Amino acid sequence: MNQNGYFRVEIKEDGVYVTLYPASGAGEKLLFSEVDWYFSKIKLDYDKISLSKALNALHEPVEIKVSSQKILPENEMARIDIMEGRQVAVGRFYPPTNGGSLMSREEIINDLIKAGVKFGADDTAIANFLENRQYCFEYELAKAMPATEGHHAKITYYFNTDPSRLPKKNEDGSVNFHDLDTISHVEAGQLLATLDPADPGKPGIDVCGNVLMPAKVEKKLLRFGKKIKQSEDGLSIYSEVNGHASLVDDRVFVADIFEVGADVDVSTGDIVYDGNVEVKGSVRTGYRIKATGDIIVHGVVEGAILEAGGQIILKRGIQGMNKGVLKANSNVIAKFIENATVDAGGYVSTDSILHSKVSAKGEINVDGKRGFITGGEIRSASRIKVKTAGSTMGTMTLLEVGADPDRIEEYRKLERELLEIPEQIENLSKMLIMYAKKIRAGETLSPDKVLYVKTATKQKELLTNRMVEIRDRLAALTAVLEENTRAHIKVHDTIYPGCKLIISNVIYFVRKEVVYSRFVKRDADIVIDAY
Repeated sequence: MNQNGYFRVEIKEDGVYVTLYPASGAGEKLLFSEVDWYFSKIKLDYDKISLSKALNALHEPVEIKVSSQKILPENEMARIDIMEGRQVAVGRFYPPTNGGSLMSREEIINDLIKAGVKFGADDTAIANFLENRQYCFEYELAKAMPATEGHHAKITYYFNTDPSRLPKKNEDGSVNFHDLDTISHVEAGQLLATLDPADPGKPGIDVCGNVLMPAKVEKKLLRFGKKIKQSEDGLSIYSEVNGHASLVDDRVFVADIFEVGADVDVSTGDIVYDGNVEVKGSVRTGYRIKATGDIIVHGVVEGAILEAGGQIILKRGIQGMNKGVLKANSNVIAKFIENATVDAGGYVSTDSILHSKVSAKGEINVDGKRGFITGGEIRSASRIKVKTAGSTMGTMTLLEVGADPDRIEEYRKLERELLEIPEQIENLSKMLIMYAKKIRAGETLSPDKVLYVKTATKQKELLTNRMVEIRDRLAALTAVLEENTRAHIKVHDTIYPGCKLIISNVIYFVRKEVVYSRFVKRDADIVIDAY
């Protein structure tokens, strides 16, 4: 039988005696501190040295005299401790002395109340003690009612909400335009999203009577635009039309597709559409498509301008004639990009780039069947992957990674502006010095010249302040450009001389052919990692 060590006090004519009982089985040994607490409680001066020696040598019950003091009998006693953040009240009981009485259920309840317990008294635990009466043993006499935790609201979407997913590729490395998971086609009546509402849970109460509140939960609502209907219980939404679904700022949109059966040319004029646009033919030079959704072109884009709130997908490519522009808030996917400007808020995926200016906030992948970049300026915030960069003719080709292209462009503009301001300040200073000499010579300036002097003085002050602002902004941008340590340029085959690499504002010129390489920034240098 497992039983904790305990003690029993007996009052005799010549003093106070205590019988010490050792623990049995896996029970806890009797500690000096526990006996000391009891004697302090009954205000007994006792022989601590004798008690300590007896406890240290305790292997079988032993009786020792601890005091010659005359005391009155003590009743059975409970020591109540509120523990675990007021989750439980624990009672340890001590036997009565000879002449003392046993505790009743009511007396135990009163002790709990005196200790501050107002809730959760466990009648089963109290009855268990009254039946078995184990001393120096913990009984959980009261328990809190814990709060019932709820859960956050959860919205499940039944369409692709991740436009950054790369397109699938054929075995030869080319993009599979027949299976683009990046576009979320939906049909009328299709389930778009469901809401599992938040459950606030239920309050609990601790043993001291304090309310225990469950953790706060996040509430959500199904947010959606036009052409979407909601179920009667408000927990589901469905598309009312055939089209494309997208998730923008936690709001679901469904847009119809505007189809152009042939070319975008003189027969159609420019196209501006609130939704997705699909062109079965080509987009001819001088025309423009602007869509709030995706733009899909089956033919070739010439020197035209395409602007999309979503993706731009060219199943062939763009021959921009140095006039063509592709601007997308999301990804740009094209078979080829030639003599064009491309600005993507997501990634760019293409088989080749020739003499173009391409920037992307995501990565730029040119690693398809042909997989070459020749000429132009290619900028990505994270990574450029290419099979071949530059050419055997030494074509100047810029590859830059490590920062948002918009920030890079801002940095370049500020640098140019900073170079121009000193000359402007110098010209104004010369003019002001000339007029100051005239005034010292006694010349009276006309009202319009006085106004000019005041304006020039103010302009000089503004330019001086602007120089300070630009330097501060350049310092901040430099820190941003240098903080991306994961940006890199990966070349699967060959990179040729004539290529200029920039990684987080560090410049590297390729002087000789390099194959199967990965360019990374390490400290203040760009180094080559073979792979």
